[in-house]
Amino acid sequence: MSDARLTTKGQVTIPRDIRERLHLKFGDRLRFRITDSGQVVLEAAKHHVAELYGSFQRKGKKVMPVEAMDEALRRRFKKP
Repeated sequence: MSDARLTTKGQVTIPRDIRERLHLKFGDRLRFRITDSGQVVLEAAKHHVAELYGSFQRKGKKVMPVEAMDEALRRRFKKP
């Protein structure tokens, strides 16, 4: 079991053993949830692929459909 102290700003440093067990690194998102029995559960937040929609779009660049990307990759990596 690991202990941590709450700062005046409401921040907590997650103990090293917990970070290692959850494979957490700088910038990772965390999720807190409270169970019906009142326990707080800390989880590494996993992203759903739908959350990435539009994250690679650049201003002024034409959006390429997935099918076109697949075809471009097939042409690029076609074996001679």
